[in-house]
Amino acid sequence: MIENHFGEAVASRYDATVGDRSTPEVLGPTVDLLAELAGDGAALEFAVGTGRVALPLADRGVPVSGIELSEDMISRLRAKDGGDRIDVTLGDITDARIAGRFNLVFLVYNTIGNVFTQERQVACFANAAAHLEPGGHFVIEVGVPNLRRLPPGENACVFAHTKGYVGYDRYTDFVAQQAVSHHFIVGDEGSREIQTPFRFVYPSELDLMAKLARMSLIDRWADWDKSPFTGDSRSHVSVWQKAAS
Repeated sequence: MIENHFGEAVASRYDATVGDRSTPEVLGPTVDLLAELAGDGAALEFAVGTGRVALPLADRGVPVSGIELSEDMISRLRAKDGGDRIDVTLGDITDARIAGRFNLVFLVYNTIGNVFTQERQVACFANAAAHLEPGGHFVIEVGVPNLRRLPPGENACVFAHTKGYVGYDRYTDFVAQQAVSHHFIVGDEGSREIQTPFRFVYPSELDLMAKLARMSLIDRWADWDKSPFTGDSRSHVSVWQKAAS
């Protein structure tokens, strides 16, 4: 049984916690690139969530479907204007299937890490390939493991510190590449902590997973604006293509 870490307690506040990721400055380049890759075909978002990306992509005329593990996140999507346009299947992105083929499958905002084992991450790539038309694209947005920021002998580092919110990652198993994100939120109802386990993964490992699913890397950027990816980049947007035959 796959544990759902995005129940009502998270879903009810999710849109308020994504910060600038819902602004036109971020969503504009994101949707531009996804629409370009979808072309005149359909798109499938793995872990569609509350529709932060799916809805503006649908506004661009791209038919969008989604797979989502959390019924509470789907309910938030359904409550939004235009939410009924997104055909959502409740299920696990490693094995849930939707009828038809897609020009684009995408998985954003570090969500590949929520697929908590290497075996299941490999299955996620295979599931993406199974949904793609020949020549279609699979896109992942994810952070680069920031182990270089750890002082010697330490296993945790802060990744966000703003008014009412502190987030830090604690690395619990360097061999299995597992960690836990701790989110401390202070609001009108007091303070609370949300913990989300994840498996950190390197770009080269993702490329091997794609290769196992008969997909090849065609582009990797530091962000949705297609800025160059370098050894100092903190995140990447990677695009793999399914073989044309």
